[in-house]
Amino acid sequence: MSPLVETVAFVFALVALGHLSGWCGLLKPETGAGLSDFAVSVAMPLLLFRTMGSADFDGSLPLQLWATYFSAVAVAWIVAQLTVIHLFGRDSRAGVVGGLSGSFSNLALVGIPFALGVFGQPGFEILSLILSIHLPIMMAMSVVLFSWYGGEDAPHGFWPVLGDFLRSMATNPLIIGIVAGLAWRATGAEMPALAARLVDALANVAAPVALFALGLGLRRYGIAGNIRPAVAMAAVKLILMPAVVLGAAKLTGLTGLSAKVAVAAAAMPLGVNPYLIAMRFGTGQALASNSMTISTAFAVLTTSFWIIVAQWVFG
Repeated sequence: MSPLVETVAFVFALVALGHLSGWCGLLKPETGAGLSDFAVSVAMPLLLFRTMGSADFDGSLPLQLWATYFSAVAVAWIVAQLTVIHLFGRDSRAGVVGGLSGSFSNLALVGIPFALGVFGQPGFEILSLILSIHLPIMMAMSVVLFSWYGGEDAPHGFWPVLGDFLRSMATNPLIIGIVAGLAWRATGAEMPALAARLVDALANVAAPVALFALGLGLRRYGIAGNIRPAVAMAAVKLILMPAVVLGAAKLTGLTGLSAKVAVAAAAMPLGVNPYLIAMRFGTGQALASNSMTISTAFAVLTTSFWIIVAQWVFG
């Protein structure tokens, strides 16, 4: 069995098992929330800490990688937002949720297991470089656009929302894990044996626990109305965005493993953050929830397709 087939089977089997355990009543929905909290707040930050503390990034900023990936984010966001507003007749604030739903990859819960399974540790290190600025950029754009379209009627005003954003970034466990890993690396110190063992024990369960929790969590979000816009957002996310990354990689000269990881990252299904942002601003909740569920279901096929295409194009 090829690494790609095995990884696809592993990733989505764990998601399916989580979903099945909730569907048959074996586990309660709040169990999924607890498992997800553990994965995102403890296990994955330690995995990122370990990676950032030991990886070799050649001492330079990955500008080509970031330009390639985030140019596709911009295209997907604009297309998705305009589609929600002009094709489905929603207001501008719902359009922002649509833009997020068409461009926000689930790089943590799904992307990390994929990168490790298909590309190994070097691929995960490249994905970590995207992940390190992904959430801050996407959240910052959301704050700016909601303030712009909401004007004085934006929930709580621009400055309080900006303050919430800055606090959430400063306290986000994934961001803390990345920054702490880079800080530890800068010291040049060796991790004590007991500490390294503890980090390894928790970091090594991050991927399976996160995927199982994702499947269980999908029972809670489900699908309720707004099916057609959600299908459109899933199509932008799973088809347009990786296609744009593929083209952007050719334009920027990004090659090899970095290009393949960028395409794979763009092909990941939608994460939960657009739904949380929609809840925060009180609009587009069903659109974001449905887009996440639909994109996760179809990503079984589309993610595999784009990884195969990337491997064929970039060797």
